[in-house]
Amino acid sequence: MRMIRECSLCLFLVFCTGLRGYPQNPATSAPVAPKPTRTAYYVDPTVLHLELLLPEPPALDSPINKAELLELHRIEQARTPDDVARAKEDEAEEDIFAFKTVFGAGFDMQTLPLTAALGAHVKNEQSALGSQLKLAFQRPRPYQTDPTLHPVCALKATHDSYPSGHGMTGYLEAFTLAELVPEKRSQILARADDFAHNRLVCGVHYPSDIEASRRFAYAVFGYMLATPRFQRDLAAAREELQAKFGETAKKK
Repeated sequence: MRMIRECSLCLFLVFCTGLRGYPQNPATSAPVAPKPTRTAYYVDPTVLHLELLLPEPPALDSPINKAELLELHRIEQARTPDDVARAKEDEAEEDIFAFKTVFGAGFDMQTLPLTAALGAHVKNEQSALGSQLKLAFQRPRPYQTDPTLHPVCALKATHDSYPSGHGMTGYLEAFTLAELVPEKRSQILARADDFAHNRLVCGVHYPSDIEASRRFAYAVFGYMLATPRFQRDLAAAREELQAKFGETAKKK
């Protein structure tokens, strides 16, 4: 219930602060290549207008954007080979099982097929809804505007930095797991923050891309919680997790 209240409050606050009209694409943006259309599984996109719930990304010549580039340089200079390895691992595993570091052995697709199916549907919401936001904002990636950066993860030619897709997926999966196993909420959310931060370690996103992905996740998750389909899938995954991990997966 606490997760529901928090998500509802965040959705309301984001809605109130974000109603500033549809964003205007930067003049320097390259067109985003069209992707196959995905259909949302839990959310009705005609009801939840996410373009109105996020502020526009900082302008390329703004002090905020320049400060974010400086922060990316700082992260780049401080990252270690182990940091890079973990960031690349998180780039490759963009699903609910990226949280295996919280749950330990047995938290995998083969052991938990219902949890895997739930996670796949949650990730699909990010793909279906998040791609439309990227197309609306068309923010260049940081390495596209600052060639002195040295990203260590996959590069793109399209301008689709805002919000972060990995960040949206990570936070949506985290909120889902925190609803399933609330006693591990702190560890789950900390892992989500680390997962999202690794996109900065990669050098492929701005900090404001990550913040936007968190706002997106609060709004979408609050909507999902109100749908019978999501509640049904939560119940099935909760029962499966309880059978595997015992008392720790019971709903409080």
